[in-house]
Amino acid sequence: MAWNEPGGNGNNHDPWSGGSKDNRGKRGQDQGPPDLDEALRKLQDRMNVIFSGGKRRGGGSGGGSGSGGGFGFLLVVIVLAALFWAGMGFYTVDQPERGVVLRLGKFQETVQPGLQWNPPLIDEVTTVNTEVVRTHSHDSQMLTEDENIVYIDLAVQYVATDPKAFVLNVRDPEESLAHAAESALRHVVGTTDLHAILTEGREALGLQVQARLQRYMEFYGTGINITKVNIKNAQAPSQVQEAFDDVIKAREDEQRTINQAQTYANGVVPEARGEAQRLIEEANAYREEKVARATGEASRFTALLDEYEKAPEVTRQRLYLETMQDVLGKTPKVLVDVEGGNNMMYLPLDKLMDKQSEVRDTSGRPVRLDDNSLRQITDEVMNQLRQRQSSSSTTREGR
Repeated sequence: MAWNEPGGNGNNHDPWSGGSKDNRGKRGQDQGPPDLDEALRKLQDRMNVIFSGGKRRGGGSGGGSGSGGGFGFLLVVIVLAALFWAGMGFYTVDQPERGVVLRLGKFQETVQPGLQWNPPLIDEVTTVNTEVVRTHSHDSQMLTEDENIVYIDLAVQYVATDPKAFVLNVRDPEESLAHAAESALRHVVGTTDLHAILTEGREALGLQVQARLQRYMEFYGTGINITKVNIKNAQAPSQVQEAFDDVIKAREDEQRTINQAQTYANGVVPEARGEAQRLIEEANAYREEKVARATGEASRFTALLDEYEKAPEVTRQRLYLETMQDVLGKTPKVLVDVEGGNNMMYLPLDKLMDKQSEVRDTSGRPVRLDDNSLRQITDEVMNQLRQRQSSSSTTREGR
């Protein structure tokens, strides 16, 4: 049953009432709101008992005990405040981060990842991620070395490798990076032709900007390491973009024509060199052949001269016969001289060879005549001529 429920048989009393049972009954009968001042005083008395070794406050005026109670309450407040202050000093540094500790505004240390504690309101801790790759984008128009305007859009990727320098040396390292990137880009572009920037020199441009920007960061002591500079876009201003596109197309056509000509030359020149080498080899072989043949003819003539000096008539006759055999053996014509006749018979063997396809056997198939067949035909013709000549001679003698 609640303490203030009606019908409590006079036992209604609140938890803040004290003294005799009558007083509690009287206060329960009043059923008024609790006295906050009295409740606070009782809480103070209990705390005084705890911190004074269990001794309760006695009766009387209690002046000395009131002072001791105020000191105990103040001590409790101080302990609670100290605990709260100490709890505020715990923090966690993640694995890719480092903590830069400033004690009363002066650098104290750089803490590693894990659970850390530093006195709050005295130390100031700034965490810096030393592994994440940050990106800064920049675009602007600037003059090239040949006094043309070019629009360039780049992206700078960097990492804060030195947390102390990143936090303390420069007020705003990223703002310093932005100004340094623009300065480095303008310096490199100002010493490069527009054609190189728009075509094959874009990668070299990024490398030069990266090297110069890294030197700036080291000189400023920002603790930033530039990992990559990407030239995302490089083009002429939009007002003259069409004209620059035409120029670029013309240069591409020029380069394509040069490549085609170089390809043709690479195919023709080796072939011509091979043909020239073949002609040289053939000429050398022909020369060697002629020299060897001349040398052999000279040796043969010398040997023949020796034989001729030994037997001139025999050698002369042999040379004549060999020459006639060599000359007449190459001709396709046959001359037949009949003894006692006035005419010489002529057999055109070459014509017979050309017309041999017209000769057919009894079945109508063409007959091929070889050299032996022609010789046999020639011999047969000569025999027939001799027989006719013999018969003619016999007839004349009979008459």
